[in-house]
Amino acid sequence: MNCELEKYVLAHIDPEGDYLYSLWRATNIHLLHGRMASGHLQGRLLKMLVRMVRPKNILEIGTFSGYSAICMAEGLDEGGMVYTFEIDDELEDFTRPWIEGSSVADKIRFIIGDAIKEAPRLGVEFDMAFIDGNKRTYVEAYEMALSVLRPGGFVIADNTLWDGHVLEKPRPTDRQTIGIEAFNDFIAADGRVEKVILPLRDGLTIAMKKHG
Repeated sequence: MNCELEKYVLAHIDPEGDYLYSLWRATNIHLLHGRMASGHLQGRLLKMLVRMVRPKNILEIGTFSGYSAICMAEGLDEGGMVYTFEIDDELEDFTRPWIEGSSVADKIRFIIGDAIKEAPRLGVEFDMAFIDGNKRTYVEAYEMALSVLRPGGFVIADNTLWDGHVLEKPRPTDRQTIGIEAFNDFIAADGRVEKVILPLRDGLTIAMKKHG
């Protein structure tokens, strides 16, 4: 999407609000790779998807600065919860205050740790999972998420077009692109889910776990 068209889209959707805008700015100023934060358009889409699905429990793999967790929590009904995992403990000092200072702090449980290992130990059945963590382990994250997801639940995976690099042959050392391509091939052949890729931002895959 070119810049002018993106400006048009953002002017014709719900605003992100002052708090999320401040978080987005702080993310880009203070953290490396600030563009990894979901941002205005994707954030409003995540909130809308939560409104549509009406999940009780959401699993997020990869909190980063907390932007997407807050957006999803905004869409939750009363009693809903986002369990968000961040494996990089160096992000905690930045992210935790932003989550705890948000208006939806009571709907977010922020956990430092490896979601692939720790999420199943929660004993929670999830209605939705958002995968936006280490691209090298997307397949493993997806398999774990599917194992704790109810039938009819949704998995959403970010960055699945990877700036178009999925069309290229990756270097053997480019483990992130290899991980994304492996995930895309894996999910395309997975009969357990219905799936679609939205060419939004850096690619967003949505998959529904089939019943039975």
